[in-house]
Order: sequence, then structure tokens, then C-alpha cells
Amino acid sequence: MAGYHELPKAELHLHLEGSATPELMRTLAPESTPDEIKARFAFQTFAGFLECYKWVAQHLTSPADYALLTRHLLAELERQNVRYAEVTLSAGVVLRLAKQEFAPIYDAVQREAERSPVTIRWNLDAVRQFGADQAMQVARLAAERINDGVVSFGIGGDEERGPAEWFTEVYAFARSSGLRLTAHAGETTGPDSIWGALHLGAERIGHGIRAVQDPDLMRHLRDQNIPLEICISSNVATGAVESLAAHPVRRLYDSGVPIILNTDDPGMFRTTLEREYELAAREFGFSDAELKGIVENGFRYAFAPAENVSGQT
Repeated sequence: MAGYHELPKAELHLHLEGSATPELMRTLAPESTPDEIKARFAFQTFAGFLECYKWVAQHLTSPADYALLTRHLLAELERQNVRYAEVTLSAGVVLRLAKQEFAPIYDAVQREAERSPVTIRWNLDAVRQFGADQAMQVARLAAERINDGVVSFGIGGDEERGPAEWFTEVYAFARSSGLRLTAHAGETTGPDSIWGALHLGAERIGHGIRAVQDPDLMRHLRDQNIPLEICISSNVATGAVESLAAHPVRRLYDSGVPIILNTDDPGMFRTTLEREYELAAREFGFSDAELKGIVENGFRYAFAPAENVSGQT
């Protein structure tokens, strides 16, 4: 198989805000010393990660800041021969934490995307613990932009503090508006969270690693062809798994569950999509043929129409 760099790739679980690196934060947070920034990025728990994410978002204070972050991310994707990416923009964070007007921010990041050789589509993400009313605000923003780069709607954040059943009406609205549906689930809580996301109509599951605890759920994902957006380094960095060796990616794959490899928050987790493929090969014994199939899954399960996904081989 060609080297990971030479393979045209797609990434489907990638957060714009989470692409911020400590180096870039020196520009975005000039009042912070390098040691302070390093300490922010030294989290070891999911709660610590959320605090870092919040801190980064609070330093994105203008459309120009979002445009700068987008340019850095797109340059990195291009460098790795990523041809297509669905990038999550945390609209719920923009509305509640940053307290900024969404339209100028979206216009800024979409302009950058349109200039890139990488085909970009946007997933607008609501924060579970902020509740259903704000999630509906995000879904409406997504629906308004369905012909301007937005392809899907999802929920992220704290699964325990925002159960799936809160969002039934929100997902029904998003579906009726023509949006594709995804959801973070089974990252830090059990299989019931994944079942809940499926009941909402989620077509892909962000993370979903706890499915390994429920054989019936794994069979359902396999039989219904519902992929998991797997993010190995992320799960280790946040403590969602106790160690790299404990990650269930191999068991999920061997059970026939469709998987896609992703970086999640590459700046915060100090990873790249190429590195995720290297980890899968080195630590979990994925063969060249298996990895080629996973690469193809990135295009196969993309929400954009196939003719709009460039670079597939």
C-alpha cells in the first residue's frame, strides 16, 4: 500500500476549535505566557479537555480569529493529502460562551473553505448540556445554510448532562430540513447513550467506543451499516480509555462495525490523520488492505453527494 501521505484521504470527525495548537494560541491569546498555554493543553481527563476547549473558544473573539484558525487547519489538511473533510463548527459555543453573532463567523470560515483545494463541508454542533432550546437555535442556523456549505447537524459535549431524549424535536426538525445527522455518543458513557443517539436518527456516531460493551448494539451497527467515527488519540488523551492498548478499535472492527479514523481535535491532541493510521497499523495490527478499506470508508460515509467528494480513488 502507498504511504499514508500519498493516499487521498477524507476526515469526518474534526472540530475547528479543537484544531488550535499551543503555537497558534500564542497569537490568539497574547496575554498568556508559553508556560500558561502549555498548562492549559496538559489535561488528562475529559473534564480537563472541555475546560481547554472552552478556553480556546473564548479567545476566538472575532471572525478574523476564526478565519485564521480555519486557514491553519486547511493548510494542514492539504499537507496530509486530505481531499475531503467535514469540519464541525461549535455553533452552540459561539452563541453561549463566545456570545458572538454567528453569521459573520460562518461567513469568514466559509470564505476560507471556498479558497481551499480541500473540499470542505460543515457540521454545526450544539452542546448537549446547554439544552434543547439552544440546540434548536443551532439546528435552525444549520438549516439556513444548507445550500452554503453546511451538510449536517449534531450534538456534542457532556453526555451525562445532556441525554439524547432532550433532542427528539430538534433532530426531527433537522431531518425535515434536509440536514444529515450525527451525534457524539458512547465516548464517556455507556451503550445506552449510543442507542439514544440512534433513536434520534443519527446516521453516524461520533466515537461510539462503548458499543463494544453491548454485542446487540455492535450487531445493529454492523447490520444497519452505521459507522463509528473513531478517534484513537482523542480517547487516550481525555481518559475515555485507560490506555492506548485498551482502545477497542480492533474489537469493533473485527465485529464488523464500520469505522472511520479521525483526529477529533488535532491541535489539542497533538495528532494528525496520518498518525491515526500509523497507530492503527503499529498498535492494533491493521493490515494494508484493512487500512485501505478504512480510508475508503472516509469517502463512502461522507454526507456530501459522491460527485462532490473529490479525490476518491
